[in-house]
Amino acid sequence: MAFTFTKTEIEGVVIVEPKVFGDERGYFMETYSEADFNEAGLDYKFVQDNQSSSRRGVLRGLHFQKEHPQAKLVRVISGEVFDVAVDLRAESPTFGKWVGVKLSAENKKQLMIPRGFAHGFLVLSETAEFVYKCDEFYHPEDEGGVKWDSCGIEWPEVEGELTLSEKDEKHPELKDLDFKFNI
Repeated sequence: MAFTFTKTEIEGVVIVEPKVFGDERGYFMETYSEADFNEAGLDYKFVQDNQSSSRRGVLRGLHFQKEHPQAKLVRVISGEVFDVAVDLRAESPTFGKWVGVKLSAENKKQLMIPRGFAHGFLVLSETAEFVYKCDEFYHPEDEGGVKWDSCGIEWPEVEGELTLSEKDEKHPELKDLDFKFNI
């Protein structure tokens, strides 16, 4: 198997570490293998890849799609972010709990986030390139969100002020969220 899969304290959220083969020329690694992921119980059919670039202090999230929820496999190809998944599954014993992990080009870790979660990240390096696979297409009319500072997330300190989109500033707090996933 080309990966190590580490379960987190929240069911379904998994840290994925690829095996990296390097020498004086550089390195090689697989970033996804359907067979390996299926063997680990992560049976997803990805339909869309996305990439973003952001500067230090940018906080994107916490986002989800209501009627078309997305599972995401996320990673960083340049720089470093603190990536977060918040459980919004109605019947989950960990509803409202979060998992956070530093993802970087250096550590090459990935985070597998199942459907039923809000997702976001904070850029810790000067800039970061963030890429992710989704198992559902993006539907802009279906967007939902929860306020980034209402879930008890222990965000790392960054130099300067945080930068959020106007939309992300207006998301409801977790306690006021009138939406839960029935997954």
